[in-house]
Amino acid sequence: MKLCLVWCAYIVHASAQQNLGTPTATPSTQTSLSPTEEAQRLISRGQLSEAEARLNSLATQQPEPAGVERMRGMIHYQRNEFAAADSAFEKAIVQDPKDLQATQMRGVTLYRMGQPTAAIPLLERANTPIASDNADGTYVLAVCYLDVHRYDDARRIFAQQYKLPADSAAAYLFMGRMLLRRNYPVESEQMTRKALELEPRLPLAHLLLGQLALSRSQAAEAVVEFEAERKINPMDGEVYERLGDSYLRALRYEDAQQALNCALLLEPNSTGPYILLGQVLLKRDDALTAVNYLLRAERMDSNNHLTHLLLGQAYRALGRKEDATREYKSAESIQNSVENPK
Repeated sequence: MKLCLVWCAYIVHASAQQNLGTPTATPSTQTSLSPTEEAQRLISRGQLSEAEARLNSLATQQPEPAGVERMRGMIHYQRNEFAAADSAFEKAIVQDPKDLQATQMRGVTLYRMGQPTAAIPLLERANTPIASDNADGTYVLAVCYLDVHRYDDARRIFAQQYKLPADSAAAYLFMGRMLLRRNYPVESEQMTRKALELEPRLPLAHLLLGQLALSRSQAAEAVVEFEAERKINPMDGEVYERLGDSYLRALRYEDAQQALNCALLLEPNSTGPYILLGQVLLKRDDALTAVNYLLRAERMDSNNHLTHLLLGQAYRALGRKEDATREYKSAESIQNSVENPK
């Protein structure tokens, strides 16, 4: 999801910035736009079919006007027609090797096509001169480095973006988070432990290690990490929520309830602690109180199937069969809509 948002932002930025060196037209000057400027204006407005027709007309000229193939590539890219976009950007680069936007966009396109190794030289070439204007291509370059296991290069890029010293504990922790997001848990743990070696009381490092332990179903190890994070970072509601989850999995129900109550005080608008408290109270045979917490979660987010499933269990424990059946049906309906979207 993150990358999708980044790429969408890139398109909006590129469309707004690329105006072929002329000021943005105002209503009083639009009639004086050149054909290429008019095509760019249509792209910026999302009128892709109209822009494509203009570009097809321009492409018949000899020589073909500068920027036509780059704009054609942008149109294909926005339509998710990546092979056609790659071909257009490649042609634009042949026509003008100094076209850094086409170079960067071809790198981004190749990455979207699952070719990070091929994307890297293009993104590197475009990165330095225009990084200050558009950070999105730089982000994609860093992710490419991750996917080809060039972790030092990725750390350098991320540190530059976030204005961190490249060899700092914070830079290593950032790498740990990004590696986990890219589903490299072993490497994520290595980077996070390196961060703690450099700065033993670094906030959020033990939180990440606890999350990694939970992902391996190692509840006892997760408890150790989250308790360590609580000592360093006692005002973060997520720490108590994760700690409560870990206690629940370790069958430490009283500790779980205490931790989750702390989470509620810090994050009263988050559904997670309410749902977890419902689970804990069901384990402690307190279905009536569980219903109260679960109903609060349901009011905040009625589309969470787990909330309805737990409500069904709580109502069943209270002997309220009709309410239990209704909640089970709601949970099933929500789950089916997720698994089989229209």
